[in-house]
Amino acid sequence: MIDVFDIMGPIMVGPSSSHTAGAVRIGRMARTLLGEEPAAAALHLHGSFAETGVGHGTDKALIAGLLGLSPDDMDIPSSFEIAANRGMKFSFDETDLRDAHPNSVKMEVTGVSGRLLKMQASSTGGGRIRVDKLDGVYVSFSGDYHTLIVQHMDNQGNLANVTNALALARVNVANMSLHRSSKGGNVMMIIETDDPMPDAIVALIEKQPGILQVIHYRREI
Repeated sequence: MIDVFDIMGPIMVGPSSSHTAGAVRIGRMARTLLGEEPAAAALHLHGSFAETGVGHGTDKALIAGLLGLSPDDMDIPSSFEIAANRGMKFSFDETDLRDAHPNSVKMEVTGVSGRLLKMQASSTGGGRIRVDKLDGVYVSFSGDYHTLIVQHMDNQGNLANVTNALALARVNVANMSLHRSSKGGNVMMIIETDDPMPDAIVALIEKQPGILQVIHYRREI
């Protein structure tokens, strides 16, 4: 089924839904997953993001997203100046990400507390995005759902503890997947839900043995 979004595209500041609106959403996703104000960012552009990104405003759109601007914000073209005023440092270069979507970027974002987020994401068309790698682990989620990202040790019982908490929440799970860097390494559990997870359930999951980090991404309307 084709929806209105597919026909008309996103509400955005142009010129390109893939290179501009999608880039803003990637930046906003990184900001959300970081969980705090970014202090510095190194952005490595791949494919058409590198080849035509500057002409389409991809660089300014990515920084705008990191600043928390939305795809329809008229301040997107001024994002570099806004970042400078906030004291956020950033750099760009080009890279070759093997087998990545042409509209891809690899980012290392440091928060004001020193927390570091490493994220690779792609703009897949029409303003939609996909996160492909997170803190060294290959993943796949779009931000089209409310998303719970649980990083935990590769121990028996962790999956059962999280699913028991989900049963208590009575939240409908749309998609669920497990990704790990290596056997015995850290595991990334991605849980996409139709409704946001109650804060009490997120706190319950955080307290379970072997849980390293829990991030709750609430879908943007």
